[in-house]
Amino acid sequence: MVLTERQKEELNYAIADYLKSQGFDGALEVFKRDAQLTNDVDQKFSGLLEKKWTSVIRLQKKVMELESKLLEVEKETSQAGSSRRTRTLTEWLPRPPQRYELTGHRMPITRVRFHPVFSLIVSSSEDATVKVWDYETGDFEKTLKGHTDAVQDIAFDNTGKFLASCSADMTIKLWDFHTYDCVRTLHGHDHNISSVSFMPTGDFLVSSSRDKTVKMWELATGYCVKTFQGHREWVRRARVSPDGSLIASCSNDQTIMIWVVATKECKAELRDHDHVVETVQWAPLVAVPYIAEAADVEVKKGSQLGPYLASGSRDKTVKIWDVHAGVCLFTLTGHNNWVREVLFHPGGKYLVSAADDKTVRIWDMKNKRCMKTLEAHEHFVTSLDFHKTAPYVVTGSVDTTMKVWECR
Repeated sequence: MVLTERQKEELNYAIADYLKSQGFDGALEVFKRDAQLTNDVDQKFSGLLEKKWTSVIRLQKKVMELESKLLEVEKETSQAGSSRRTRTLTEWLPRPPQRYELTGHRMPITRVRFHPVFSLIVSSSEDATVKVWDYETGDFEKTLKGHTDAVQDIAFDNTGKFLASCSADMTIKLWDFHTYDCVRTLHGHDHNISSVSFMPTGDFLVSSSRDKTVKMWELATGYCVKTFQGHREWVRRARVSPDGSLIASCSNDQTIMIWVVATKECKAELRDHDHVVETVQWAPLVAVPYIAEAADVEVKKGSQLGPYLASGSRDKTVKIWDVHAGVCLFTLTGHNNWVREVLFHPGGKYLVSAADDKTVRIWDMKNKRCMKTLEAHEHFVTSLDFHKTAPYVVTGSVDTTMKVWECR
């Protein structure tokens, strides 16, 4: 094994710390002399050798579990391939029972998110904490503490290096997800901050608040560089379009506003919901043809479809919008209580929603109907996320649990 000079130095200091902690003073002096350690052992090396040792054992356990699962998959694929086994990404759907039920939060879970690279889930809660979990093993990994009130939303940048969280304590925190350190705290909103999301470039954040505004923040400086004003009540969610040119925000005033990032101009105000609009979600490019077919949109040569937007409301409906035209294309009805979250399936063919009726519903957009209902939790389902490349869905609830569902 070849170590860099820095790694060798860190290993030597970790060994020295271990010898010191165990009272092996004679061996410590000999080792320091032979390893040419001139400085005292820094506090940052405290317990490092034991941590590395236990990490290796955990990784060995994971490798063995993955090897076992790989053998099972190879055995399945070598046998007769049923239609279920040959399903592609576009057809992945969550099936009961859940693979894991994760517990640890002391109060309702507000948001759940998959890490874009690692096999990790991050959850936020009204208990003022953010927790990290391994969705492949169901193991709890870490608790991020720093907020002093309910954490309302969390978001990763595209690389997964940074995590942003926002809270009722009126702050946004930026976490380095490699070290789990809070590297910046943003101040500027005058009330509860209800949502946060990264611009596609990763250089800016967008947030919404009960102070009726949407703000854009420059991460390098921590300054608020733009404020979007127009909503008359609490702004529940603000989400950035895939190309970063538009922001959609929804509010207690029952409207959705579309903002042009470059000019701060309100391009459109969408009205059709009869109650608070809880959530909005931009349609990815892969979903555009399915929405156009469902809405019977005539595709003209050289014309560009969309952009399209989905919204969920306390009026128990999910609506799909043509943002350019400023109209509601169609409405999906079936939930029996407030709709809290809407999400486009990574294959684009379906829309997934979570609601206070304790269910997750999968909608076939082409036929505009609910094709599957998942009795997900014993209390309101507050959030869900669909992994972009692996067959997993995660849900979070007021019942303080998260559930990981496998897709087949």
